[in-house]
Amino acid sequence: MSKPKVGFYWCASCGGCEEAVVDLAENILKVVEAVDIVFWPVALDFKREDVEKMADGEMAVCFVNGAIRTSEQEEMAELCRRKSRMIVAFGSCSHTGGIPGLANLYSRDSILKRVYCEAPSVTNAQSVVPQESVKVPEGTVTLPAFRKTVHTLDQTIDVDYYLPGCPPPVALIAAAIEAILKGELPPKGSTLAPNTAVCNECPRKKTKPDKPMVKEFKRPHEVLIDPEQCVLAQGILCMGLATRGGCEAACLSGNMPCTGCQGPLDDIRDQGGKAMSAIASILDATEEKEIAKGMDKIPDPAGAFYRYSLPASFLHRRVEGNGGVEK
Repeated sequence: MSKPKVGFYWCASCGGCEEAVVDLAENILKVVEAVDIVFWPVALDFKREDVEKMADGEMAVCFVNGAIRTSEQEEMAELCRRKSRMIVAFGSCSHTGGIPGLANLYSRDSILKRVYCEAPSVTNAQSVVPQESVKVPEGTVTLPAFRKTVHTLDQTIDVDYYLPGCPPPVALIAAAIEAILKGELPPKGSTLAPNTAVCNECPRKKTKPDKPMVKEFKRPHEVLIDPEQCVLAQGILCMGLATRGGCEAACLSGNMPCTGCQGPLDDIRDQGGKAMSAIASILDATEEKEIAKGMDKIPDPAGAFYRYSLPASFLHRRVEGNGGVEK
């Protein structure tokens, strides 16, 4: 009996998800014994044409990490979808947009201008930016199109399951692979992680007041965080109350607040909006000046509350000056 064929692909992301697979350590040997990895270009010598030659649905499952920003990523996502019976959005970037999704706060042109013309380390007197095609004596050279908007994987192709995290915790990866191999998966569209908040698995949860009230928020580098007390009760912004668990509260165990990488729980449509609502309710201030002072230490609300989820949120991206939304 042939082993199920499995693929891994990397779109707009940092590569941490690929490292998380390797972090399975000796358990990766069990995976290799159980499946036939037929596409994993970051680790093995596979080419696009290898996937193109596959029959439709030949791969049992393909794990796709990273958001979708370029035409090449769109094409590869669509190719992996066609050649796979199951697609798993692997990690925060494919799940909700991730850190790359914060680029939706800026226009395409302003990003190119900053990176290629204005960055302190750049010397570019002619202000040359990449072009999708250019003619040279040998012919026409082309590059993938840089789209105007960052999209999640499920805004591009049909996704069967979601494995959250930046990167997904090793225990969740192992459990997901086991469930796939045994055919013991939840309904399509499910997130393969507990539907409970990070607060529920936080080692400090017994010290969290029923309703913590704070006068102002502090940034982590400004204070010595008490490792025994609820971070939010100490006045430090923590996304744990609006973030799905399954990570064993790794950041909080390292004495840092949760930043929200596991994404929203099933009943939360907009993770950033939910967190903002909760945070606003614990600010012990009623006067406008008091409120402004209390929120002063959250200088970048979009980056704080939508750090991993802007493309998946109701906001999605910044609206351009003409009132339209870039596609």
